[in-house]
Amino acid sequence: MSTDDTTEESSTDDSGGHCSTPDSDGEVAEEIAIISFGRKLDTAEEIVEGIGDRYETIDIIEYHGDVFAEHWGEYDCFVGLMASGIAMRKTAPLLDDKWDDPAIVVVDEELTWAIPITGGHHGANQVADDLASLGAVPAMTTASEAAGKQGVEKQAKALSAHVVNGDSTVATNLAVLEDELGPVERLDGPSAVLVDDDVTVLKRNIEDGVVLGTGSVSGADKERFLEAWDHALESVDRDWEDVEFVATATRKEDEEGLLAAAAERDVGVVAFDRETLLDHEGPTPSKAKELIGWPGVAEASAIAGGAEHELALEKQSHEEEVTVAVGR
Repeated sequence: MSTDDTTEESSTDDSGGHCSTPDSDGEVAEEIAIISFGRKLDTAEEIVEGIGDRYETIDIIEYHGDVFAEHWGEYDCFVGLMASGIAMRKTAPLLDDKWDDPAIVVVDEELTWAIPITGGHHGANQVADDLASLGAVPAMTTASEAAGKQGVEKQAKALSAHVVNGDSTVATNLAVLEDELGPVERLDGPSAVLVDDDVTVLKRNIEDGVVLGTGSVSGADKERFLEAWDHALESVDRDWEDVEFVATATRKEDEEGLLAAAAERDVGVVAFDRETLLDHEGPTPSKAKELIGWPGVAEASAIAGGAEHELALEKQSHEEEVTVAVGR
């Protein structure tokens, strides 16, 4: 996603990846229950083995007629290993409010399809995306995802933040669909803000996080990014649990190695435009500014992304392929 230097962001877990911290709006899923018929328990175990390390809890519960009602409210998301009609009939009477109800995804025994039924923006799309790593095709029907756009809930997840005022997302996601929603803006506190009903407010999940500002040569592979990031974090005595997101330039936002590395660490990628990076230029001279008019990407994006707009670590070069700076 793209943003400017006024972005709300945050948090992480301690499992080597990014933590989708649950919040009052429930737009992320951390506690999962797989509801499975007995004959499909092997597939349920395959799901746990494949994506279990991405969640705080992932339990397998054998299906019976009242299983959803019995466990309603205990999990962020139910994965129904069953026909969609069964899950729909059994959960429909339990639904009350989209901000409080658990998300529901159904998946077939062959792991061909992963279909969010309810709570697409509140965990179901996230889980369906994760099931894609097992070969399932995520069948997204939420309007923004169906149109290939990033809704505000997904933007919040990329920024490791959460939505404070959920009702506002109807208007802001419509603006996403119509290409009328600008970059997420950050207001550094202490401050007070007055907003209308159609302004979505995001709040950082943790304080004192760091941002990995990253540049690279074209075609750098995933391993180079991971090695560079790990070395930079070690240099500032930080862990992956401290990383809010990876920051780069819009001209680098489609680098396959960068995106693959971020996906492996389960962190969001935020791309800053040229004007924003020029406003947050770092101290290390860069040949890129002389050649193409862009400042050094690593330092400028780290400064732009950090809550304090400061560097914790100046630019480091790794294997002459990836540069990293750490912002705070």
